Amino acid sequence: MNLEINQSYKEYTGRKKIVISLVILLIIVFSIFSICAGSSNIKPYQVIMAILGKGTELSNLVIWNIRLPRVMAAIIAGAGLSVAGCVMQSNLRNPLASPSTLGISSAAAFGANLAIIVFGAGSIKSSSADAVLINNPYIVTICAFGFSMVATFIILMIATLRSLSSEAVLLAGVAIGSLFSAGSTLVQYFAQDVQVAAVVFWAFGDLGRASWREVTIMAILIIASTVYFIIRQWDYNAMDSGEEAAKSLGVNVQQVRFGGLFVSSLITAAAVSFLGIIGFIGLIGPQIMRRIIGGDHRFLIPSSALMGSLLLLISDTFARTVISPVILPVGAITSFLGAPMFLYLLMRGYKRK
Repeated sequence: MNLEINQSYKEYTGRKKIVISLVILLIIVFSIFSICAGSSNIKPYQVIMAILGKGTELSNLVIWNIRLPRVMAAIIAGAGLSVAGCVMQSNLRNPLASPSTLGISSAAAFGANLAIIVFGAGSIKSSSADAVLINNPYIVTICAFGFSMVATFIILMIATLRSLSSEAVLLAGVAIGSLFSAGSTLVQYFAQDVQVAAVVFWAFGDLGRASWREVTIMAILIIASTVYFIIRQWDYNAMDSGEEAAKSLGVNVQQVRFGGLFVSSLITAAAVSFLGIIGFIGLIGPQIMRRIIGGDHRFLIPSSALMGSLLLLISDTFARTVISPVILPVGAITSFLGAPMFLYLLMRGYKRK
């Protein structure tokens, strides 16, 4: 009997490990393809040689200074947004929970509006090819990050003082997002045309903004956050059975929930403030993996991070190459691809019920 149980458990975990391995392999393949894609006609072997430090001067310049930071930004930011969405959905027990529905992205957009319009971080160039310029990206990043965390603290404070349910926390996030969206509209109403254009340019989402410094900051933050989530994985598994069941197992539901929401909001704020608004990754990535490997957070957390990396990497590569040399906004691509996919998953899940 014990041998049969052990065998079944090995098969259960083995299938999940195979799926995770396949996603890692796809990330590697698409990373090489993304680095090669573009006007420089870089070959895969040149990518490998450059990474090993044996590339030519031109290939080193293109790969290390332009292509590789963009690919790493896609992998890291995609992982962060997806794992944040995974934890938000688990903690609130709501499949629609994500950084956007909790108002964090709207708060970041308001901060960017304020920096560009009030503090003059947006201007115009004489070149018609690149007319809109964010001339002080650091002020934009700081303001976007600051207001993202303001939204987070407001949600946590309201939830803590009033002991709100998970559904009420989600509704509070929607209300706060609407409030910041209204603030952005008012600020834009009194702005000049070029400032509004700069705001729209920032909100599109652009992985090309990230240098190695931004990539490093995001990597440190997201890796540390993912480790925290993995440490809490058994608490999240217990909470999936309901609050009362989790409490009976010794889980401090309020502490675990709001700790997860705070860390999720922190990494989301960092990604959004550096790269702009990138929608649907935090919503669709965890849902795909939940349907493939189930709700066991030992596997769901790392697999959600990997799926988010893969989705954002594919979206950015598509945005760069579909009508090259024009680069489409990656945020629009993720929304355009993610919305019908998410609706399909919801319909499929409903039919199963």
